[in-house]
Amino acid sequence: MLFGALSISSHLNSKPRVWFQSTYSISSLKVVWRKDEKLDDAIVNEKQWRLSARVVKQVLNEPGQVIPLRYLEKRRERMRLPVKVKTFLAQNPGLFDTYLDRIRPKSEPVPFIRVGYRLQRFLEEEKRIYSENEQLIVAKLCKLLMMAKDKVVSADKLEHVKREFGFPIDFMVNLVPKYPEYFRLVGCPGEGKSFLELVSWKPEFAKSTIEERAEEESNLIGIRVRPSFNVKLPRGFSLRKEMREWVRDWMELPYVSPYEDASDLDQASREMEKRTVGVFHELLSLSLFKRIPVPILGKFTEEYRFSNAFASVFTRHSGIFYLSLKGGIKTAMLREAYKGSELIDRDPLLEINDNFVELLAEGHKERAEQLRLKRETVQKDMEMMALRNSEQGCYACGDDMQKIEDLDS
Repeated sequence: MLFGALSISSHLNSKPRVWFQSTYSISSLKVVWRKDEKLDDAIVNEKQWRLSARVVKQVLNEPGQVIPLRYLEKRRERMRLPVKVKTFLAQNPGLFDTYLDRIRPKSEPVPFIRVGYRLQRFLEEEKRIYSENEQLIVAKLCKLLMMAKDKVVSADKLEHVKREFGFPIDFMVNLVPKYPEYFRLVGCPGEGKSFLELVSWKPEFAKSTIEERAEEESNLIGIRVRPSFNVKLPRGFSLRKEMREWVRDWMELPYVSPYEDASDLDQASREMEKRTVGVFHELLSLSLFKRIPVPILGKFTEEYRFSNAFASVFTRHSGIFYLSLKGGIKTAMLREAYKGSELIDRDPLLEINDNFVELLAEGHKERAEQLRLKRETVQKDMEMMALRNSEQGCYACGDDMQKIEDLDS
């Protein structure tokens, strides 16, 4: 593990390496960003399957889940696909089938692609996993609304983050209407303003990950444990005196649940900072990979009462969060959720991602076998050709020797 878990107290006498402006106001507490290679690796490791997922999404969103190959080729830039679609299909056998069809009744047949047998099997398994975890999805959706101002969130914004939280692609159409006691959809997503409202408050969902952890510890040791953030500063990360004092005082403040009404809190107060950190902690805890791109979090500034400079929270509280810059995108990560580059507690819905990675691995294995057989065939053909040439050379040599013998006689 590149960085170890260190407590705040272990830095009290360490040599300062991170500088802050000498003031106790929250807005001016600037922290120098520090790279965490292990957490960056967690993002890099998923690059390949996310690329394949973008291509699959394009096909599944088409009517009948079929598309002319040349139309998909035109979307290469949008999908950020570095190779031609034909090459991608060859590299991933079983994802799609290719067949000939007409775009218009009297036009010439052209190649189309549709869902292949291997991908179809995955989609059926995906439905099963969503069905088994439907209550988890409902709970996540309720929590997102319960943390929001007025308990309302833009339906279009929720559509935009469905991948981050593991919601089904059609959750707004097929899941939300099944729970009228929880949700009310106002308007139609994608057609002007539309909102998802919480119908009634659910006390069973109004408990954050931090509070649940404190409750579990209290039951285990028999003593009430106060809800608090798990702070793990990277090894070698030092704080100046004024920042150490600010963090110590801030940590001593009572925990502010993200489900509490924060309308009376001053936006610039330490209490509001405590609440904001709590909301980010809960959002990342609810996400599939315990991380969310900062631009996506920024879309919810109004709903969750984030300040315009909300991103500075992730560097200011480097013991709780990590701000990755991998891929040219700022991504907020929950430090406590990872051991090295691996997630500690995996969301049950990640079984879908695991199955997709396995699906791609099967195709790559099949592709490797095809290439191996092809190489063997080519090698055998070359050996046969060399043998024939050798035999022809020997026959020619025999004829020449006979001619020489005839001349000698």
